[in-house]
This record gives sequence, structure tokens and C-alpha cells, in this order.
Amino acid sequence: MAENLLTDLAKVIDQVGRDKGIDKEIIIDAVKQAMLVAARKKFGTYREIEAQYNETTGEVELYEFKEVVTKEKFVDEEVEITLEEALVLDPGAQLDDSIGIKLDSSDLGRIAAQTAKQIILQKVRDAERDIIFSEFEQRKGEVASGIARRVEKGAIIVDLGRTEAHIPPREQIPGEIFKPGDRIQGYLSEVRQTTRGPQIIMSRADERYLVKLFEMEVPEIYDGVVEIMAAAREPGQRAKIAVTSKDPSVEPVGACVGMKGSRVQNIVQELRGEKIDIVLWNEDVTRFVCNALGPAEISKVFLDEENKEMEIVVPDSELSKAIGKRGQNVRLAAKLTGWKLDIISSSSAQARTAESIFNLMLIPGMNETMAQNILQSGFGSFQSLATTTPEEVMTIPGYDDPDKAKKLISESADLVKSYKEKGIPVPVSPQALALKENAGSMKQKAEEQLKAELSKLSTQEEK
Repeated sequence: MAENLLTDLAKVIDQVGRDKGIDKEIIIDAVKQAMLVAARKKFGTYREIEAQYNETTGEVELYEFKEVVTKEKFVDEEVEITLEEALVLDPGAQLDDSIGIKLDSSDLGRIAAQTAKQIILQKVRDAERDIIFSEFEQRKGEVASGIARRVEKGAIIVDLGRTEAHIPPREQIPGEIFKPGDRIQGYLSEVRQTTRGPQIIMSRADERYLVKLFEMEVPEIYDGVVEIMAAAREPGQRAKIAVTSKDPSVEPVGACVGMKGSRVQNIVQELRGEKIDIVLWNEDVTRFVCNALGPAEISKVFLDEENKEMEIVVPDSELSKAIGKRGQNVRLAAKLTGWKLDIISSSSAQARTAESIFNLMLIPGMNETMAQNILQSGFGSFQSLATTTPEEVMTIPGYDDPDKAKKLISESADLVKSYKEKGIPVPVSPQALALKENAGSMKQKAEEQLKAELSKLSTQEEK
């Protein structure tokens, strides 16, 4: 049976190539390599032997090459041949030529066949790995579906047909449980070649999976009319996507929601109940952030473009809604927009403003209007003025004169020094203290209200 592998070589090459989808040249190379291994075992490794595939006969032929030398220089018959002998084999032979002599490989059959079988199997495995790697490397970034087979060290092993994919614990939706035989879908996030073959990482927690699900569910996204600009997720709990439309007649949020919420509900069902907020994207980052923090109402927005930070002022009653349960709403909004967001209540903002005005009015000759101008220019205390430059102070209305700017800095520095030398704390505005206490009370009430609503909702779900 082993010899048949070489006897019916042409059939083997065609069959393996057809069944495994492997180029026949790979199989031919494997058999040639096997024949060389067997020949070297029999004839020795120092002899120069080559293997060639004869397509006409469907056989692998072995040739030993020897150098043509004169009788006087002839030393080793294993690697040399005299000119006279060479001329018998090839009338055109000349000195220093390398002449090929066909070897009888009939007695190599069993050894060569066994070796060929091992090498072919290895080559087939290697070729299959390369084909699978190439196929899935091209499919990276797509959604794939397969059958859950088993769990290894917390990772779900998914049968994709020709190979398996892994869904590591970090790429799973918390709380999801799949039994062997369950159909499972995920995003092909990573494909890498390892010594054990291609390793395919699948994800159900990736933001890109959410984006792909919308592309599959919403024709307007697939056609490019509606575009997803950003996405943020806390898998299994809540997600936000920002969308815009290239066609004024197409409302992007409505297109994603679908008739009676059908489109988004299909995605929510696939993600095991993950709540999805669809946000309208806007070029104006302040409007975009306000949309991202929805459904909370926003009162004021303060930007620090240099550090990409934003302070959001909301009504006291909206504070808990803006922050969300365990900070989830603001956290997702920050991830969606790429800005660091700080949410404060109106009471807290008023308290801070009152405190800053009071602090600045400690500077000799300072009135409330001047203090408000300084505050609006970004200086919230005399301490901050004491460490700035005249050029920065000159941007404040009423202080564009260099001497005035230097005087304000000097007075602020003297005030800092005075309080330090006296060892007494800087006075605090009584109005600011009262506002802070009120803000704290409002925040506590809002948190209590949120807890009560969540408890009520949980009770209704149990019924």
C-alpha cells in the first residue's frame, strides 16, 4: 500500500489538491523532498542527488551529478566520472562539466513512500494553515457565525467550519452563557499566525461589533447614506453610537431606530438586552457632547480646547441623569466624544462663581464688575493671578495696559504673601458655603430619587 503512493503519484497529487484546495506544486515538492531523504539514507549524504518530477510518466526520477575529470585526476567515483565514461553517456560532455546519471530508485519504494506520506501530510497541514490564515486575514473586521463547541480556560471555542475561533473572557458579554451546539456570532477582531496554526480571535464586546450589526440591520448605513461616526460600549449594559446623514432628507437617528424601533430592537436582542442610545453627531463639539449626554438637559458648557476637557453644568434635578448609574452615562459620552467631561450641578457652579468673585474682591480696589471680568477671562482667584504673566493679564478687559497688568499681579502676589506670613486661611464666602450645602442636598435627593425609580422598575420586572 505504501508503494502505491509513489506508483499512483499523479492520482494522489490531483486528489489531495482537489480535496484540500492545495496547489499541486506543493505536493510535488513534498514527494521530491521525500525521495531525496530516502536516497540520502541509502546512498549517503555527501553525493549530489537531485529529484525531478516527470509529468509524462507521473514519476519522481533521481539523478546523481558527477564532475567530469581526466583519468589522471580521477579520485572518488562517488562524486567524479572520467571523461571517457562521460562521453558514453553524453557525447557532448566536456571536462569540468557536471553530468547527471539517472539512479535506479525501484528499491527505494517502501522507504520513500513512508517518508513521502509523512512529508505530504506535514506539507498539507502547513498549506491548509496558510490558506486558512490568508482567508481569515482577508475577513478580519467582518462578522462571522459558527457553533459553540466547548469552553477552554474561560474562552468559548467556536467552530467556523474549516477552523476554530476563540472568544476570550474579555471579549464576551458579561453574563452570557452558551451551551455546546448553540449558534454564536461575533466580530473577527484579530487573526494571527502561530506555531500551532492560525489563531482567530472573535469578539462580542468590541465597539466595532456594534457598528457592524447596525451596518447589517440598517440599509441606509450599508449604502453609505447614514454614517456611524463613533461608538462606545459597556458590553451587556449600555452603548452609545453617534450617527450623521449625508442626505438631508434622511433622518439618521430615525433610520437606525426603524419602524416602531424594530431595527434597534433586533440589535438589542442580539446583544442580550444591551441598552443602545443613538446620538446625533454634530461638527460643533459642544452640541455633540450635549447630544451624547442625553436625555439629560444641559445648562452651560465650558471648554478647555487645549486639554480637550469640558465642564458641563446641568440643573440640580438633572445631575443624576447626566452622570448615570455608577457614572455610566457620562463615561460613555466621554468615550464617544473623545473629551474629558466633568459634570457639575447649577448650585455647585453658582457656589464656585460666588466663591471666585468673593476671593478676587479681596484684592485692594477690586469691585464686583472687575472681578467678574477677571473670572470670565479664566482667572478664578487672586492666587492664580499672582503666578501669571503680564501678557496673559492684558487679555482681561480693562487691563490691556502693561502697567495695570503688572500692578494687578503685584497686588495679588502681596496678598498671597500677607496671608502666608500671618498664618491665617483665606476667607470663604458665606454665600458660597450656603450654595454648596444646597448643592449637596440636591445631589443627595437626586440620588435617592434614582434609587427609588430603579427599585420600582426592578419590582415591576419581577412581577
